[in-house]
Amino acid sequence: MLQIAVIRENQEKVITALAKKHMDARAVVEEIVQLDENRRNTQVELDNTLSESNRLSKDIGDMMKNGEKAKAEILKLKTVSLREQGKELSEKLEVFANELTQKMYLLPNMPADIVPEGKTPEENLNVFEEGAIPELHEGALPHWELVKKYDIIDFELGVKITGAGFPVYKGKGARLQRALISYFLDKNTDAGYLEYQVPHLVNEASAYGTGQLPDKEGQMYHDATDDLYLIPTAEVPVTNIFRDVILNESDLPVMCTGYTPCFRREAGSYGAHVRGLNRLHQFDKVEIVRVEHPDKSYEALDGMVEHVKNIMRELKLPFRILRLCGGDMGFASALTYDFEVYSTAQDRWLEISSVSNFETYQANRLKLRFKDKDGKNQLAHTLNGSSLALPRVLAGILENYQTPEGIVIPEVLRKYTGFDIIEAV
Repeated sequence: MLQIAVIRENQEKVITALAKKHMDARAVVEEIVQLDENRRNTQVELDNTLSESNRLSKDIGDMMKNGEKAKAEILKLKTVSLREQGKELSEKLEVFANELTQKMYLLPNMPADIVPEGKTPEENLNVFEEGAIPELHEGALPHWELVKKYDIIDFELGVKITGAGFPVYKGKGARLQRALISYFLDKNTDAGYLEYQVPHLVNEASAYGTGQLPDKEGQMYHDATDDLYLIPTAEVPVTNIFRDVILNESDLPVMCTGYTPCFRREAGSYGAHVRGLNRLHQFDKVEIVRVEHPDKSYEALDGMVEHVKNIMRELKLPFRILRLCGGDMGFASALTYDFEVYSTAQDRWLEISSVSNFETYQANRLKLRFKDKDGKNQLAHTLNGSSLALPRVLAGILENYQTPEGIVIPEVLRKYTGFDIIEAV
């Protein structure tokens, strides 16, 4: 959530910045400023009323001591009226505060200055590309055909058990999936990230804290009975570990990693481009989250990008990095880099990771602060990244490592899988 002081003092700057995300924010910004003005005026009126009530209470005490009971009784009637007035003002203040918060939830984060203009994924900026695209043998298959040939993932069985988008991994497919999770976690913990195992359901406050609500309410699975949400990413529970927390500056940076299944409704996603593992309702992902000093968060973002780069290099998959344009960025992000792996069998790029800096946007919602050297509380910066999302990494491995003899396992994963190749059954 943007800070109210930033909105009040930089209205035109906020409106212009959010236009890069293709939002006409003028009406909302003006409503926010007016609501904040109403809230401030009401707070002043309430403070004055309480102050007057306190002053009269003191005067009543003095009069009673001096035997001026009649005068004291008159003032008592006035204090009753002031208390009623104070109650009404408190209720009015709460209404303005709630309306202000709800309006502020509607504003996305402002994009960083280096975010390129653009509305569609085609306008994202390619900032890095590495890895030779392999030449596959004649008769090479896309992964949704390979998994049938080698009997390692069963999409039809997932449909039977649950529905489309819930695949069943089995045999060497399940072991390869587990190997990737272990490898990613080991890479992250070796880099200094502390591993967490977190709940897979979160409450409404957690979903609001990281910006999933109200923006993505229709994309999240919701249990109405207990009012809990299945997590779309480990970012939500991991970042909420620090909700309502005041850290010391010496605690920074805080570096966390965690593996979770992720659940996304992905409403309206149909067509050949989402076949197989390309788009799922349930998938596995290993996440990295950082809480940083504002002066160091962009240096940290660069470090996270390099970290994911190194993983891709060890997997020996061709990949590229895109700086997302304003129209393709997430609601809460100030700057996002997407990693994409090249699927040779599909002849297309597949997104496998997003690494983002949210600056103070999430921290303001979470009330996540740190005490600086002068003893003042400041909002921290939060960052997160996929390290990595498994379905499309797995699709890239299956398709790019296929040979006439079988699917070769990347060398870095073999100590985790216990086998070098997946052969036809």
